[in-house]
Amino acid sequence: MGYRGFMSKSNELIDDATVDARLGEIPGWERRGNALHRDFEFADFTTAFGFIASVACVAERLFHHPEWSNVWNKVSVAISNHAAGGITEKDFDFAARVNKLAG
Repeated sequence: MGYRGFMSKSNELIDDATVDARLGEIPGWERRGNALHRDFEFADFTTAFGFIASVACVAERLFHHPEWSNVWNKVSVAISNHAAGGITEKDFDFAARVNKLAG
């Protein structure tokens, strides 16, 4: 399949002021360093793991993979464009899609 969109506009860094201004577009997310971050909590481990599987499908479609962790019913997700060295439009797109999955 290969890396799609490597040089696309969605992979250009967004300046700090714009990132901060746009955080309202993705409720629950915050900036942590050079990444967008959100913690999710679910009813139980099975629901949390199902969420992880759904997010994995989004990540594959976007060819944009998060850093995450799972402890029982909690899932922490961080997304950053490592190739670009920070936060890009692609990260905001990913976060918005993840929010839809979380409901």
